[in-house]
Parts: sequence; C-alpha cells; structure tokens
Amino acid sequence: MLHEMTVAGLAVDPSSNAPILILNSKDEEFSVPIWIGLMEAAAIASVLQNIEFDRPMTHDLFRNFIEQAGVSVPRIEVCDLRENTFYAKILCNAKDGEFVVDARPSDAIALALRLKADIYVDDTVVQHLKVKNGEYEVADHSDQGQKWAEYLQNLSPEDFGKYKV
Repeated sequence: MLHEMTVAGLAVDPSSNAPILILNSKDEEFSVPIWIGLMEAAAIASVLQNIEFDRPMTHDLFRNFIEQAGVSVPRIEVCDLRENTFYAKILCNAKDGEFVVDARPSDAIALALRLKADIYVDDTVVQHLKVKNGEYEVADHSDQGQKWAEYLQNLSPEDFGKYKV
C-alpha cells in the first residue's frame, strides 16, 4: 500500500546537526523522518522557499532535461528502508512507455517538488517507524534506532523550518 505524503519541512538533528526531511501523511496521522545531506536539504529548501538561481542547480538541470526529453514524472515513491538507509524510485512516463529510475529519497523529493509530482511512501517504510497518537513504534532497537526514537519523541511542530540554508 502506498501513502500519499506532503513535505512538512526540514529540521535539524541536534546531536549531529544533520538535516532531517519530515514527510507527513495526507490522510493519516503519521510522519516519516528522513535524515538527508546538507546539499540535498539546500535543494529542497530552495523550492520550499521559492528561491530561484541565475543558473540551474543539479535538480533544476535534471528537471529541464526531463522536460526537454518529453518525459513526465507523475510520482516518486520512498519504497524501502533497509539498515537505516531509505530507498526511492522515480516513476517516469515517456513516448515509448514507462520506466523507473532508482534514487535517494532526498533527490527524488527535490525533483518531485520541482515537477509538482506526487510523493508516496510505501507501507514497508511506514511500518519501520510510524507515529500514532503521539507515540512512536520503534522497529529498530539498535543504539542508533533508540537515538532516533528519542529525538523524534521530543520533536515539536516548532522544530519544523528551523533549518537555515
């Protein structure tokens, strides 16, 4: 099952200063946090804040290429979570048919925001970490998994958008 998501914003992990992309489900009460790189956070933040550059940045270049090639991207999917690594795919439609491109979720989401494509998260990902009624279900009981769970339990709505690019 796929869950349609929206980008809630960016936050910062206080212990590592790593950017966190927060996705919220459109229809249900849960969020999916994805730790991402600084450059990808900047690419996402620039779209969220309507910042345009004189020259195309990498995700803008890829968007331009897709459009020039006559390809459409109806959606991206965050499709898996293995060993604390998220996986995504970009679903594409071309004249010759459909094809899928493997991607990091941060890149897929940065592109989806530029193309106004839908963002989905597969149920397998949701089952690893899901919030219901303010409580997190922790599937990863390693030290790192416990650290993430503690951070997420203390995350408040005021923390969204604190990340400055």
